[in-house]
This record gives sequence, structure tokens and C-alpha cells, in this order.
Amino acid sequence: MALRFPNLPPSGPQGSELLTHERSQTTFSVHEVTKYLYGEEFLERRERLLNIVENEPALEKETRFYDGRTERFAHALRKDHRMVQLSKEHKWSAEEFMMADSLVEEPGPFGLHRGMFIPTLVSQGNEEQHEKFLKPALRYEIIGCYAQTELGHGSNVQGIETTATYVPETDEFEIHTPYLTASKWWIGGLGVAANHAVVMARLITNGKDHGPHAFCLPIRSMEDHTLLPGVMAGDIGPKFGFNTTDNGCMWFDHYRVPRICLLSKYSSVKPGSGEYVNPPNSKLSYGTMVLIRASLVGAACLATSKAATIATRYSAIRRQFVDKDKPLKVDNKVVETPVLDYSMQQYRLFPIIAQAYAFVFTSKEMMRLYYLNIKHMAKGDFSLLADVHASSSGLKSLTTTMAAAAIEECRRACGGHGFSSFSGLPLLFQDYVPNVTWEGDNYMITQQTGRYLFKSFRDLVAKRTKGKMSAAAVTNPTLAYLNTYLENSNLKCPAQTASDFYNPEIQLAAFGHRAAYLVAQIVHALDVEKRTWNSMQVDIYNASVAHCQFILVQNFILGIRGEMEQPEGMAPVEKLSGSAKEAMKDLSDLFALHLIHKQPGEFLLSGYLDAKQVNLMGQAIMTLMETKIRKNAVGYVDAFGHSDYYLNSALGRYDGKVYEAYTEMATKEPINATQVVKGYEQYIKPFTNPHGKKGRSMAARL
Repeated sequence: MALRFPNLPPSGPQGSELLTHERSQTTFSVHEVTKYLYGEEFLERRERLLNIVENEPALEKETRFYDGRTERFAHALRKDHRMVQLSKEHKWSAEEFMMADSLVEEPGPFGLHRGMFIPTLVSQGNEEQHEKFLKPALRYEIIGCYAQTELGHGSNVQGIETTATYVPETDEFEIHTPYLTASKWWIGGLGVAANHAVVMARLITNGKDHGPHAFCLPIRSMEDHTLLPGVMAGDIGPKFGFNTTDNGCMWFDHYRVPRICLLSKYSSVKPGSGEYVNPPNSKLSYGTMVLIRASLVGAACLATSKAATIATRYSAIRRQFVDKDKPLKVDNKVVETPVLDYSMQQYRLFPIIAQAYAFVFTSKEMMRLYYLNIKHMAKGDFSLLADVHASSSGLKSLTTTMAAAAIEECRRACGGHGFSSFSGLPLLFQDYVPNVTWEGDNYMITQQTGRYLFKSFRDLVAKRTKGKMSAAAVTNPTLAYLNTYLENSNLKCPAQTASDFYNPEIQLAAFGHRAAYLVAQIVHALDVEKRTWNSMQVDIYNASVAHCQFILVQNFILGIRGEMEQPEGMAPVEKLSGSAKEAMKDLSDLFALHLIHKQPGEFLLSGYLDAKQVNLMGQAIMTLMETKIRKNAVGYVDAFGHSDYYLNSALGRYDGKVYEAYTEMATKEPINATQVVKGYEQYIKPFTNPHGKKGRSMAARL
């Protein structure tokens, strides 16, 4: 007989009543903010797609909590297959497919096919290769993966060891793995699903090594899916998370492929002679990388907002202890206090809600800049590339680090029930945390941001020295705050009261001055003191963080003002109403002030703030949370618009029936399918009933 819980209600007040009360306090229109964040068209499309995927048996989510890796992978393979079918049935665009897949939210074996294989073919393949590889890939006749990382090389792409040597006699490339460390590793989709791979290998022709280039290689038979001669591949085994994706390994034994396999939109090898044709710009191959890193800012927003929604709703329902100074009464009876009323819980959760909103606006801006840069590059204008690459690198590092920490903080904020998979948070963390490592380790790629900042600073100093730079001429935000610092490196914060810190201009000045100060100190150490780059890596990381925090704060402020530029072809968004704008500004203030208050050292060191002002800032934060943000907390997370299907959490349900959902999920645990567990006869009975005595009633035993 399966486990059944008694048909009893939770003790009052009910979760649904508590959330209804929370929503009645909200000072702004939740729908207005949701529409402002996403736009009406986006919301209508999401609702339409949600109605399809949540009613599709192949896309149900509940079994994820109970299945092992083998079962979950089989489910993910079925899911990916059905998603392709649904896409064809409903004629989804690429954008609609991505949205539907994000609602299902299960990493699958086709994920890298869509996420990196196809974008690389689009950006680096020529017309002939689009015909041969891209068009079949779009029809899923070819299923691909992106094989860059090696067993011994990850972030250091220039150090990869796989070779691709041009053979002029046969007009082929010979792909080879010369060392164990050159084995391709961690490649999503490679383990069992892919039949093609974009492989990064060192292009060697006429005895010269031209560094890593992208090759599109067939790796499995199109007839029976067996590995082709010269290719060895398989799955790398269980991981901390992401176990529904077949991350694989691969190595080559003098594997010959035709010259067309070298993706040749920008660089190529001439047949016969093997003469190498250089690309017009050495950084053109950054396209896919920049797109993925910019997209990861949006993924950080989704993960953070999902975790914040679950933890905030549950914190409004979960009651612990009685606040003796301010006891809560329901029907004249003192009841335990919702944990969301405790200031410590607010300090843990409210900045995370604010963080998610900051990520929304920055994600929009990064994607706008990415597509603007693509448009410029098509005309031969590479002026935006360095800035977009540097910002996407630093923001990828910062936002994924912040998001991973936020998910874990939200899990802990749910108390003991946060440890249960039914909360939705452990699986979210396991599947999200790889983001901090892939597409560039979060500590290494910040050096790319640092190089851009230091070059910008040196160029700015040189122009100012020659009298070629005026404050009015600076439009780039990075150059603007560096220029402000050069004009007055001893700038002081004018705030004298706690409420002064609600001024966005003071907030931006603090972040800009601190970032510029760190850049100036590092440039001096490198150029004057002749410190080595390696000795400065910690400082370089801190400078990247400071720069990207400035970007996040600035985009949040401009976003709620309605002053951010829209992508070309999109109509300007409507401005927020007074109440909604005020509620959003409260979050923007909290985001900026909490970042400073949590780690004030660099702001103090830069000289912009003093210790007394940091203390005032702490007062401003606590007042803001207690008097403004607390009553809007549930409204803020409701405005993210996440459905119960998407959240897949007993604790984060919109209707507040968390304990009912939680116990119902426990009844479906396969171990509970029988009263007596399999293995009782072999492992338990020999101790507890070795002689096989008949059972007696409890009364008889006593």
C-alpha cells in the first residue's frame, strides 16, 4: 500500500490567505511592471507557448525529482525529440523555440546543437558550408556539438593541442590528438547524440601553425550512428549537475576530412598550395563567444528571479517564533511571525530580488549592443567589438557568480525544506552552477575586461595630455567615469544624511570613482612600478568586478527611467507610472547601496566615501527595506511572471498551498510505493525478527 497523508489542512492562517494579504499591500500594478520588463508581444507569446508545453506529456517535470541519471537522460532525449516535433507542428521561429525550451528548462542532448553548433556555422561558415552543414542542421538531419574545451585546456583557447594539418596531395586536413590532454572534454551533446562537431584545432599548413580554427567534422555514421574510423568518443560520466546532457570526450587518430570542413567565412586555405588566407580582423571569431556570454546575463536573470520567487513566496507563508516586540494576531490570537517580517531574512532576500531586476535591464542592453556590433562589423566597422567583448566577458563572470550565490542563499533562506528537491532549488543550483565555469572561467576571463580598461585609461590620459579630449566629447560610459576621475581624483561624496544616498547620481559617482581608482592604481603598478601581470591578477579581477557593477547600477537606473536605447526596429517602451516607477527605484536604490555596504573597502580606499557615510548607508538600507520594499516583496516577484510549471516548486506556488503540494509530492516517491521496502527480508529482518515470529498487536507487545 502506497504512502498517503491524512486529509488535514495546515494550521491557519492558510498560505493562500497569507499571499492574498501580501498582494493586497502592493503599491504598484504588477501587470504594468511585467509588461514593462518584457513587452506585450513577449508576454502573449510566452503564454501561448506555455499552454502548449505544460500540457504535453513528454514535457512533464515531476519525475525529475525521483529519477536517476539514466532515467533523466532518457527523459531529456525524449523531451528534445518532442520539442523539435512541436516546433515543426506549430511552425515556431528560432526565438519561439528558445522561449519554449526555457519554459521546459531541462538541459538536453540537443542544447549545444542549437546554442553553439548552429550559431558557429551561421557566423563562420561560407555559402557553400551553409548549404552542406547549416541547412541540414536546421532540419535536424545533422545534430552537432561544439568541441573546444580539452582535457588539459579550457579557458586558454590559444593553448589547445588538437591539430589540423593540411595535406596538399589530397586536399584534406588530418585531425589528430597528439597527447592525452588534447582529448576534447566536457562537450555537451557529444557523449551519444551528435553526429557532427565543430572542432577547434590548430591549423597547420606548410609547416606553419596558424593557431586555433573551427572545423565542422562528421564524427558518426549517418546510417547507424556508429563512430567513424579515426574518431573515438563517449560520455564522460556523472557530474555535480546537468546530468540530462551527455557531456562527452573525443580524440582523433590521424582522421582525414576534406578541406571544406574548415569554416572559411573569414580565413581559409588555398587548395593545392596550402597558402593561408588571413581574416580581415583577428577577433572576428569572437562572434559566437560574445553572443553566448551576452546570453548568459539573461540566463542569470532567469535563474536569480526564479530562486527569489520561490524563497520570497515561501518566506511570506513560513512562520517561525513570535516577535515579542510586535506580535502578530489573527482573530485576536497570537500566531507565529512570517519569516519575511524578520529584518535578517529581508537583508538576505530583498537584494537578490533587486539583483534580478538589474540583470533584466543589463541583459537587454547587452543583446542590443551585440546586434548593433554585428551590424557594424558587416560594414567593416569594428569600433564596438572591443567594448562589447570586454563588457560581455566581465558581465558573464560577475552575473553568473552572483546568480549562483543567490540561488544557494535562497535555498538556505527556505530553512530545512530548502534542502528538499521538491523546493525546486537544489536542482536549479546543480544545473545552473556550471555557468560560472563554462564559456571562460569566471576568474580568468576578467583579465580580458582588465586589458580593455587599462588600454582605455592609457589612451585617455594620452589624449588629455595632448589636449585632444574634453569632458563634453566623452560619450562612452567607461571613458566618462575614467575621465571624471582624471579631472578630480579627490572627489568626495556630498551625502550628509541617510536619505541622501537615495540619489542615483551619488550612487553612480561612487561606483564610477571606485572603478576608475582601481584602474588607475593597476596601470601605475604595471607601467611605473613594473609589476608583473601575474602578480596583479587579484587586483585585475577586482577592477573588472567594479567596472561591471557600475554597468549593472547604471543600466538599472536608466532602465526604470525609460532612458535605455531600444534595439533598432523596436518602438520606444512606455514610461512607468508614478507608483510603479517609485517601487522600481526603491529596488534600484537597494541594489546599489547593498553592493557598497556589503563590501565597502574599495569605496573607502578610493576616498569617495568615509566610514561615517558607510554607517549612514546601512541606515538607509534598513529603512528602505522596512518601510518601502517589505510591503511590495511578493508583488516584485509576481511581476517576473513565472508560472508554477516553470518554477516546478512546492514552496513557490502562486496559490500558496505549499504544504499540501509538498506532502503530495512525497507520496509519489517510488520508495513509498509499498509499506515494506524492497530489501527488508535480506537486510533488516535478520536483525529485527531473526526467528520469523508472527506479528503481535501493539497492546500484546506492551
